[in-house]
Amino acid sequence: MVTVQVPGFGDVSTMAAQGASPVMNEEGCEITQYVAEFLEKELGSDPKSLKKLPEITEELALYKKTLEEQVLTVSSEVPKKIENAFKNAENAKKLLNGILKKESILTESIKNHLVTAEPLMEELKVLIGHIEEIERHLWYLKWISQIEEFSDCIQQHLMTNSVSDAANTLVSMAELDIKLQESSCAHLLNFTRSTVKFWHKILKDRLTIEFEEVLKQLHWPFIGPQPALASVGNATELNNNLETLFIQLLKLQTSDELITKPKQLPEEYDIPPSLPIAIPIQLMLLPLQKRFKYHFYGNRQTNMLNKPEWYLTQVLMWIGNHTKFFEQKIQPIIDKAGSSLDAKLEFSRGLVMLVLEKMSADIPRLLYDESLFCHVVDEILLFEKELHGAHGYLNSLPNCMHILSEETCFQKWLTVERKFALEKMDSVLSSETAWTSQYKDIMDVDEMKAPDCAETFMTLLLVITDRYKGLPTASRKLQFLELQKELVDDFRIRLTQVMKEEARSPLGIRYCAILNAVNYIAAVLADWADNVFFLQLQQAALETYGERNDMTELQLGQLASLESSVFDNMIELLERLRHDMLTRQVEHVFREVKDKAKLYKKERWLFLPSQSDQAVMTLSSSICPLLLTLRDLLLQLQQELCHSLFKSFWQKLAEKLDLFIYQDIILANHFNEGGASQLQFDMARNLFPLFAHYCKRPENYFKQVKEACIILNLNVGSALLLREVLQTTSGTAADAVSEQPTAFTALNEIGIYKLAPQDVAILLNLRTNWPSSARNSSYPIPGVPKLFRPLTPPGMESPVLDQMGWVGALPKEDCKNAPV
Repeated sequence: MVTVQVPGFGDVSTMAAQGASPVMNEEGCEITQYVAEFLEKELGSDPKSLKKLPEITEELALYKKTLEEQVLTVSSEVPKKIENAFKNAENAKKLLNGILKKESILTESIKNHLVTAEPLMEELKVLIGHIEEIERHLWYLKWISQIEEFSDCIQQHLMTNSVSDAANTLVSMAELDIKLQESSCAHLLNFTRSTVKFWHKILKDRLTIEFEEVLKQLHWPFIGPQPALASVGNATELNNNLETLFIQLLKLQTSDELITKPKQLPEEYDIPPSLPIAIPIQLMLLPLQKRFKYHFYGNRQTNMLNKPEWYLTQVLMWIGNHTKFFEQKIQPIIDKAGSSLDAKLEFSRGLVMLVLEKMSADIPRLLYDESLFCHVVDEILLFEKELHGAHGYLNSLPNCMHILSEETCFQKWLTVERKFALEKMDSVLSSETAWTSQYKDIMDVDEMKAPDCAETFMTLLLVITDRYKGLPTASRKLQFLELQKELVDDFRIRLTQVMKEEARSPLGIRYCAILNAVNYIAAVLADWADNVFFLQLQQAALETYGERNDMTELQLGQLASLESSVFDNMIELLERLRHDMLTRQVEHVFREVKDKAKLYKKERWLFLPSQSDQAVMTLSSSICPLLLTLRDLLLQLQQELCHSLFKSFWQKLAEKLDLFIYQDIILANHFNEGGASQLQFDMARNLFPLFAHYCKRPENYFKQVKEACIILNLNVGSALLLREVLQTTSGTAADAVSEQPTAFTALNEIGIYKLAPQDVAILLNLRTNWPSSARNSSYPIPGVPKLFRPLTPPGMESPVLDQMGWVGALPKEDCKNAPV
């Protein structure tokens, strides 16, 4: 083994047996391959191409010379570049060393300077602290000076009877107090607040006396309707004084909010925060507050727990009596002062606070007396309705519903509502008129034919909705909504129980009334689902259920996209009950009709005279009981059921009758020409018209029977052609698929759209009026006379006939009497 140093490859071991290293072998192979490909490309397999060799050799020599020159140029330039780079690096190193030396000298100098200046810095810090303290003292004195200056100004203005200017100065002092709230100078804050309080009291007392004097001259408060100001002496002067004093009192509002804490009801009532009532409105409320407390507190005869309507009515009367005065006299003054207050609303808010205080004191004493509690709730709801409706009180302001929303009170209210609703349901369902409609004699009004119990129940739910609609929070409303859903489910269960008792007579008046009730309740709930109020509750429910994880993501998504509603579960249960009851009625009527069809099923369709042998076609006597029964039952149910239910009923019944006549009568018999004509006459001229009262084209609901009659009554030539077309489709599977459009086209041309080609072939085999040649070409069935053998081609047997047990032959009694 020999070790060779190859530039670019390191130590390479070679063996004598191999003759070259693996690396050299690989490079040699690559070069050889490259040369072979190059020669193949340039010379190819044509020997004449060898003439190009001198030219190729010359090009390669020139290319080799160019490469050698490039190598020499690069080898001469690279050392110079390296040398320049080395010199630049040496220069940079020297520069960096110089900078480092300067940095160390400067660092040492700074350290020495800091050591020298440290005592001076300590002295300077002390001096700066003294200066800052002196500045704080100066600012402290400036604030005190400014407060005293404001105080002196107010005093001078009061001495000169310039109350308006004094009020303006007090406003500036109050604003200064607000600015100082972030300060930690407790004594300064106390001094400022005390000064504001001092002058506020003086100004307020002075203005209050004058304002009350003006109100007295205006005969305030008004016991009845507002008297005309023109009848009051010095009306113009009174108006001016009223305006001046009102505006001056308004200016005290800022300082009043600083020093006066508004009355707060207990936290459990969750009263929303609101701004204090304007001072002049407070002064105008004082005499009314005194009267309210005099009459409705203590041992007065007017203070009775069972008469909440007395104080509620009194408050509404006060609001009504003073509305005109506030709108015509006070509101223009407020607008002139540049305030955004609503005079009437401020006045109403003050009186409502009296009611809330009274309720918070009385409600705990009423929780153990259900009848008294219900009476109070009813009166409060009436009060709220008039307050918001007639007097424009805002829902965002404190109101009586906040008192009723307190947990203990609300749960009591919910319990009482449930109890009285259930009692009302019991009384309604047990009344003599429970299953009769209030509007049964008025057809235009009584479209739904809802019985009295359903009308009363939905009215009860509507009343409950109106009662809780004003609750301030969505969570409370959702609890009432759950109560309504419980009541609907309970009423549904009661209807189901009564329905089971009446199940033996599904066509009875009470059974129909129950069905109408179920349909009416489901329709009303579906209508409520689109109501704005319930849509808002649906959004609130979405948020609530999402937090509790009470619903699946799919249900939450349906609620969010409004695909479902808050009543969907109830509507689904009611619709299921409606479907079951309607199906039971259809089955009952169908059994009655089917029972009357026994004679018609045995009609001898093979031996009936043809239409040409009869002067006039007459109705088959055997179908008369069926038609009479059907007519009477349809008329009966039309009178008892509402339009939508009756429509569903007769459509379902028509569907079952269509299938019954087709399977049990048509497919179970054979028809000669007269039999087919008679069947067509019975159906088209007698059965279908029974349903013409309810739709324009009743035959569309008997498609199988109608199309079967068409097939049976085709003239012989058309029937032969149709049979031939159908037989062509009974070949191989591939042929059948390719020929299907032809068969369907042929059927559509004669009005056949529902029946399949196989069913049409079976119907053609039920015809007996074939020519002798066509009759002889029928498919043989052992044991059946040739005349009556079905013409069904192989592969076109009907599964319907198989299920019925029909094997293609007539009944035995028909075979005995048939001519051979």
